[in-house]
Amino acid sequence: MTDGPPTVSVHLPRSLVALFPGAARQMEARGRTVEAVIRDLDRRLPGLANRVLDAGPSLRTHLNVFVDGERAALGTTVPPGGEVHIIPAISGG
Repeated sequence: MTDGPPTVSVHLPRSLVALFPGAARQMEARGRTVEAVIRDLDRRLPGLANRVLDAGPSLRTHLNVFVDGERAALGTTVPPGGEVHIIPAISGG
């Protein structure tokens, strides 16, 4: 058994995956909060956090994050084995 943060499954949008060679639509990451999960992915995909986070840090306004189907913020707890979905916001008229 490891003492580190739990492993979670992260689902990334195609638009984000296209910017990072070697990235997959679904990746495993470690973290107890949404922000920690994003930072863990950024260690393997340098620059990913810059595409997902604004200064503050805060989530970019054009992205929505869900943890196990519920809308989430950076401080939202991610349970062990949880699923994080990063989804571009859809707008239109």
